[in-house]
Amino acid sequence: MLARAVATWRRLSVESELLYLFLHSPAAIVAAAVGTIFVVAALIAPAIAPTDPFDLASFDLLDSLLPPAWSSGGDPRFLLGTDDQGRDLFSAILYGMRLSILIGATAVAFAVIVGVGLGLAAGYIGGRFDTIVMRIADVQLSLPAILTALLIDGIARGVLPRQTHDELMFFVLVFAIGLSLWVNFARTARASTFVERNKEYVQAAEIMGLSRWRIAVLHILPNILGPILVIMTIDLAVAILLEATLSFLGVGVPADQPSLGALIRIGTSYMFSGEWWVVLFPSAALILLIISVNIIGDFLRDALNPRLR
Repeated sequence: MLARAVATWRRLSVESELLYLFLHSPAAIVAAAVGTIFVVAALIAPAIAPTDPFDLASFDLLDSLLPPAWSSGGDPRFLLGTDDQGRDLFSAILYGMRLSILIGATAVAFAVIVGVGLGLAAGYIGGRFDTIVMRIADVQLSLPAILTALLIDGIARGVLPRQTHDELMFFVLVFAIGLSLWVNFARTARASTFVERNKEYVQAAEIMGLSRWRIAVLHILPNILGPILVIMTIDLAVAILLEATLSFLGVGVPADQPSLGALIRIGTSYMFSGEWWVVLFPSAALILLIISVNIIGDFLRDALNPRLR
């Protein structure tokens, strides 16, 4: 009960201070507004998009590469113009952003479960288990995240039957991106657990005879969520960028379900032929989304760490 009361008091004080700092940070407010608009627009894409870019019957090849509606030769039906297949670019960006955010958020959630679980156990149990987990983390840190994701994606494509690639590609991307990001969560959870496990509330719980997993999950975990939340926010931008990179390289989602990375890859083919809108608008959407998430992550890092203020 004492540990829960302390955790509740800490949470309320941190929340009130976070709100004050947020309201006095114009950059964080703008980033949060842009990020919220993008996420909400992606979630309600079927309701606000003029067409469904995943439905082959909704677009016509005769409408391909039309400029934005305000440009000479533009069509009022297509606000941001069309791509090489005649898809409405505005609708494609909304659906593509929806897919990119969904893959990124799911991959980060998977990385949190794996990383925090292993880091919490390693920090509290210690010993040989801690050594094994950290050596695995050290090996993975020697590889770039994109290389790890490409390696896992390639293995999955080789193992899975070819006819199931398109259906399972979402889960393959989530698994690949998640496994390339778990190390940061594991190392942070382990370091924070080392600090918390020697505090009085943990020792009191041990004297009461509570099991290790109960102490770790119900007592230590709530007190180490601050730095993990910061990493979640920053790694969300990394995960979205990784998905866009994989799709840009042609190993991401299927061609008939384009994410922002796939739209940018298509647009680069027309970048020097005059159809600038095909690459500009998807790129701008991705850049604004990444920047807004990064700014929010930087704000949380500074706000939750008094030494950085």
